[in-house]
Amino acid sequence: MKLFLSSYRFGDHADAFATLTGHGARIAVIAAAADAWPVAARSSAVTSELVSLRRTGFDAAEVDLRDYLHSPDSLHRHLRAFDCVWVRGGNTFVLRAQLARSGADRILAELARSGDIVYAGYSAGAAVAGPTLIGLDVTDDPSEVLPTCGFEPIWSGLSLIDFAIVPHGGASELEDPAATAKTVEILTASHIPYRVLTDQQVVIVDGGEPYVL
Repeated sequence: MKLFLSSYRFGDHADAFATLTGHGARIAVIAAAADAWPVAARSSAVTSELVSLRRTGFDAAEVDLRDYLHSPDSLHRHLRAFDCVWVRGGNTFVLRAQLARSGADRILAELARSGDIVYAGYSAGAAVAGPTLIGLDVTDDPSEVLPTCGFEPIWSGLSLIDFAIVPHGGASELEDPAATAKTVEILTASHIPYRVLTDQQVVIVDGGEPYVL
């Protein structure tokens, strides 16, 4: 299994990402965490990801999970054409729900564990890879799930790693120190292992145990 989980995009480790995926890799951008946003804001977020990845030398295209809500087999076939999925930030609860609606939660877990695809995610995309979303409601609003997805929030993660990721720590421009402290307090009280990542750090899995750069 190969994972690249960060607080913000490549962090300080773009070279490690390229090593993990291969230079010029085909990357599927999943922006489901932004599905509750206004259309223009979501579109701008997708464009930003595509431009950034292409500028770095990757062959990137969006895969909109909403196009596959009734055809998980088609989604599975489509994703297998890529070397990596790039799951961007936004609302972790909306992302988790959209992954479930489309069957992408099962598909991505299967493809990642088999080594057929690299799972890369930042912020919400990294947080959803853990075992649980407990504590993330301090910063992400679960109430956006029902109007966007049609059902109540899911609190389990994909369990690709066995600890929770708390993004935007360590004086990040995106950090709310009080919110980070509250999330850590909740995770600690719930006896859930966690790792607070700065915007420079990444968690990598390359066939073995997770390690932090």
